Amino acid sequence: MNERSLVSLTSLGIGALLVVLLAMLAGGLLADKWFRPSPAPRTYNTATILQQIQSLSDLVTVKYVMEKVVIVEDAKWYGESRVLLVAHGIVKAGVDLRQINATHIQLADNKIEIQIPPARITDAYLDDRRTEIIERSTGILRQFDKDFEQNARRMAVADIRSAAMSGGIINDATTRSKELLVHLFQQLGYKTVAVKSP
Repeated sequence: MNERSLVSLTSLGIGALLVVLLAMLAGGLLADKWFRPSPAPRTYNTATILQQIQSLSDLVTVKYVMEKVVIVEDAKWYGESRVLLVAHGIVKAGVDLRQINATHIQLADNKIEIQIPPARITDAYLDDRRTEIIERSTGILRQFDKDFEQNARRMAVADIRSAAMSGGIINDATTRSKELLVHLFQQLGYKTVAVKSP
């Protein structure tokens, strides 16, 4: 047998071996895919759902950023104290999911219904880096009142909180909370998700 015939036989042998190996590999993959038992569908009970919801704690869904000019004056016959403050405030609102209990959750097949508590303002404060005292004046006969500026800040927070309420922050927080919970439970495999609020 000459050298060229030996090379041809060797090439044929290697080629046949590769074909057999590929067939075995493909057969193994197909058998694994076709005959492996499919995973059992996940099921959740009310206690598990409740734990997942309560772990979210305060679900803060809306943040309003607001600016307000606040003027605080204290005029007496012997002089006037005045503070002009440009307040940069932040108001956050959401739903306290710790208030939800098992009676607020209804499960049936691929459907879940949840009753959430009313949305509320969770925080209101001033951004000190962006809040400025534009003017501070004390009459000649008046003593400087160190609490005057703090009073102006407290008034600014109250005004910003009130403005956020008037602007619809509670409705926005309710809507956003519902959307987030619907998305969460759809990700868990529920086809029908109903989130109700008072």
